[in-house]
Amino acid sequence: MNVTVENLAPCKKLVRVEVPAAKVDETFKSVTRDYQRQAALPGFRPGKAPEHLVLRKYETEILGEVKKNLISESYRQAMKDHNIDVLGYPDVEEVQFGRGQDLQFTATVETAPEFELPDYKGLPARREARSVTEADMNRALETLRQRQTTYETVARPVQSGEIAVVNFTGTCEGKPVTELAPTAKGLTEQKNFWVELTPQSFIPGFADQLLGAQAGDRRTVTVDFGPDFVTPQLQGKQGVYEVEVVEVKEKILPALDDAFAKSYGAESFEKLCEGVRRDLENELTSTQHRNIRNQLIRSLLDRVHFELPEGAVAQETRNVVLDIVRENQQRGISRDLIEEQKEQIYSAATSGAKERVKVSFLIRKIAEKENIKVSQDEVANRITSLAAMYQIPTEKFVKDLQKRNGVVEIYDQLANEKVVAFLQEHAAIEEVPAATPAA
Repeated sequence: MNVTVENLAPCKKLVRVEVPAAKVDETFKSVTRDYQRQAALPGFRPGKAPEHLVLRKYETEILGEVKKNLISESYRQAMKDHNIDVLGYPDVEEVQFGRGQDLQFTATVETAPEFELPDYKGLPARREARSVTEADMNRALETLRQRQTTYETVARPVQSGEIAVVNFTGTCEGKPVTELAPTAKGLTEQKNFWVELTPQSFIPGFADQLLGAQAGDRRTVTVDFGPDFVTPQLQGKQGVYEVEVVEVKEKILPALDDAFAKSYGAESFEKLCEGVRRDLENELTSTQHRNIRNQLIRSLLDRVHFELPEGAVAQETRNVVLDIVRENQQRGISRDLIEEQKEQIYSAATSGAKERVKVSFLIRKIAEKENIKVSQDEVANRITSLAAMYQIPTEKFVKDLQKRNGVVEIYDQLANEKVVAFLQEHAAIEEVPAATPAA
């Protein structure tokens, strides 16, 4: 077999393969014999039909199988002999094929990038010397209180932090908002709409103009749609709202006592505080680990530059776009608005995809050099944990994974985690004072 390799571009090669006619004819004979053994032709016992009749009946099938076998076998051998690390599937083009002839074909392949690993031991990172404070505890307990908020209708003017239940209609440039922004139906008219009187509630500036209003009052509220407002057609414009106050509701928060603690499954308020502190400490540790690992990955990325395979970047870009679209849909953003922002989404996705692809090649190469491996038991345990988390029977979860090559994804995730943990173990971590929160 004769093989020549031509570099078309970084991470792309053209491989020309020529298989001798003798090998082609040998494969023809082998495949024909297989068909002859299985063929059942009229007038002949199974496996006893003469070769020329088998060839006449199954010529197309035999030709197809011979070609497939020869190309598949010789392609794999060519990649192995020339140590070509192929990504994805090759683009194969037949040049010449037939009995008594050399088989000639070309394969255009995308390859893993070639680069030298930078120094990855002793990467710098900074860890803030932080601990759980009383302020952290108070914020966490207040969050738990807010979850048990009840609301009581009151016959008095609404105060800051309370709820105004309103009916409203909105216009922009003298027209209903939907004439300018058809998807913004919720900004045009609402009935019994709850507005919390805080500065950023609903549209910034809207709630402030309701302070002191009570049930039955009517007010005209004017708001400015900022340059980064979520609806592009309204950015930089002014909205006018005719508002009727239907009710005023006071927020009632529970007392921080043993009864409150028991509603969260704790024996007492003291035990609840112990659990909250423990959760905050675990969260702080997790955040510090995540920050350090992000710093290490950024440092690693900045230390080496190499060309990335276009196909791998394109595939990862598609994955990132899907993630962004899915996240936006979960946040309630309409399909029309997502479509309007598709260029920005694609631009952001491409940038993120390039980094993710680059990281994957760096991680893979470090894993090979340090002999970091993932066992089948580790993959199985992760699958079992994920199935339990999503409350899906393990067998069904495995089948779903296999349909979309998800088992490989889990293997890659585990390998990434192990390599990043290795980088952290060997990092040069500097302890620094915690940043003072902005006033």
